[in-house]
Amino acid sequence: MNPTTPTPADDASQLAAFEARIAAGESIEPKDWMPERYRKQLTRMMSQHAHSEIVGMLPEGNWITRAPSLRRKLSLLAKVQDEAGHGLYIYCGTETLGVDRTELVDQLLDGRAKYSSIFNYPTLTWADIGVIGWLVDGAAIVNQTVLAKASYGPYARAMIRICKEENFHKRQGYEICTVLANGTPAQREMLQDAVNRFWWPSLMMFGPSDTNSPNSAELLKWRVKRKTNDELRQRFVNLTVPQAVALRITLPDPDLRLNSATGDWEFGEIDWSEFHAVVRGEGPCNRERLEARRTAHEDGAWVRAAATAYAAKQQGNGATVAA
Repeated sequence: MNPTTPTPADDASQLAAFEARIAAGESIEPKDWMPERYRKQLTRMMSQHAHSEIVGMLPEGNWITRAPSLRRKLSLLAKVQDEAGHGLYIYCGTETLGVDRTELVDQLLDGRAKYSSIFNYPTLTWADIGVIGWLVDGAAIVNQTVLAKASYGPYARAMIRICKEENFHKRQGYEICTVLANGTPAQREMLQDAVNRFWWPSLMMFGPSDTNSPNSAELLKWRVKRKTNDELRQRFVNLTVPQAVALRITLPDPDLRLNSATGDWEFGEIDWSEFHAVVRGEGPCNRERLEARRTAHEDGAWVRAAATAYAAKQQGNGATVAA
């Protein structure tokens, strides 16, 4: 079946009314009627986003104890905590679509679910933490500010708060980069090395090119997305190049040049074979990331059990009082 073809469960009149609401720019809420395909696409997209926030804690988490000062430790710890909160917001959003969070987490742990490819790269030096804040969080902001206008209300509202916090994360990362850029030759070299390794994976964060994106057309039609992958990628490059110039850092792309007619910074060809390999689970840290999540999930079993028992006890006490 063509993915844009309504499923048999979708009533033609309801579908027409739904699409009219989308065209009018209305927000779709959990109790509103929606096509099953819309629900499934949202669930897929939102769960991938939530998984990315949770897995995204790992590359930076192991630098909390190794950060160069108490101030850096505190700010990095706060950032990692924010990422956990972002994942929670979005998991809650998927539950409004009728999906149990436990099912989504199981899909992540057994390898069925996808998350952002960027988090399968290692953080080798302290400069990586700065570059992740600058480039990775910068790319996330470009993507998520558009999602704050998504047609599904719970997702859009979650993005408003998340984007505010991501802006702090980017500033924190860029500040680290400015310190290193104005530091010793060894510090500048460390920063340049981190940029060299994270630049292209950051461009891949926006997903495949528009010609090879299987879901973009449908998501754009339903205004879950408002910009294509390539449009968002171009905006990110246009915003980031001047920041790299300010840092006196070279972006690792010999084809990067300003198009005076369009005002866009044109960039070289992305290695899509690398992108697809990482998505398939063949990145440098795919296995390590999933193993870390599985271990954390197992270690936290007693907390979930205690919380469940406490909730049951409270519910029982409430029932006794009511009686």
